[in-house]
Amino acid sequence: MPSEQFAEAVAIMARLRAPGGCPWDREQTFDSIRKYTLEETYEVLDAIERRNWAELKDELGDLLLQVLFYSEMASEAGHFTIADVIEGLNRKLVRRHPHVFGDDAAAAAGNIAKGLETDGIDAKQVLHNWEQIKQLEKNAQVKDEELGGRLDGIPRAFPALLEAAKISSKAAKSGFDWPDLRGIFAKFQEEIEELEAELTRPERKHDAVASEIGDLLFTAVNLARHLHVDPELALRDTNAKFRRRFAAMEAASKQPLEELGPDALEKLWEAAKNRERSLK
Repeated sequence: MPSEQFAEAVAIMARLRAPGGCPWDREQTFDSIRKYTLEETYEVLDAIERRNWAELKDELGDLLLQVLFYSEMASEAGHFTIADVIEGLNRKLVRRHPHVFGDDAAAAAGNIAKGLETDGIDAKQVLHNWEQIKQLEKNAQVKDEELGGRLDGIPRAFPALLEAAKISSKAAKSGFDWPDLRGIFAKFQEEIEELEAELTRPERKHDAVASEIGDLLFTAVNLARHLHVDPELALRDTNAKFRRRFAAMEAASKQPLEELGPDALEKLWEAAKNRERSLK
């Protein structure tokens, strides 16, 4: 049974952290294993993209290990337990799905939203309800804005593209946003011109150039948000596409690529692109 296997996993984690357990596991802290959490998350995404289901099974186990690790450390410090994590998740799922579990069950789980449409709704209405319930939950708690800025709740540990997407989305909710795509394209052109200006300075400063490139990337993330494109996933897909095409160039060339000139490299690239398109 999954419940028994999960309980066994919790017990194993507790033993690893206990006196006489694993020296490495006992030395870890919330800060020391953060990087592994990020790595495991990306490995899950990679397995999904490659449709490698056996590997996905293993990677999900590794990701679950991170949850167990954090929960065990939190329990040791008296913050919360894995049972608290699961209970909170269960209540949240019921609370935010009144169309599945019923209004009474959702209310018992803490849903305070009134008058939501829940009968025969589609995915769009489900998402609308979810956001409304979530917002009411936040309003019922001490708001982050009262303790700090609107953006303080966005983790700095996020990958840069994800952080930029979260920041711009949060800012947009307060009205700080472009009204349409034309404004973003104009800003994009402005950032390109500012980068070009930095590059033409007699004494080029690396920090200034890096800042302008950062501004350009941030604008690109805002463009993706307006077009309902996840910039992190879009770039991952482009990275995978470049890998495929570059590997095809290497396979097609009779010489090492570094021995070829620009024209020959461009021909190999175009051939790789055309070959990939023909297979679709």
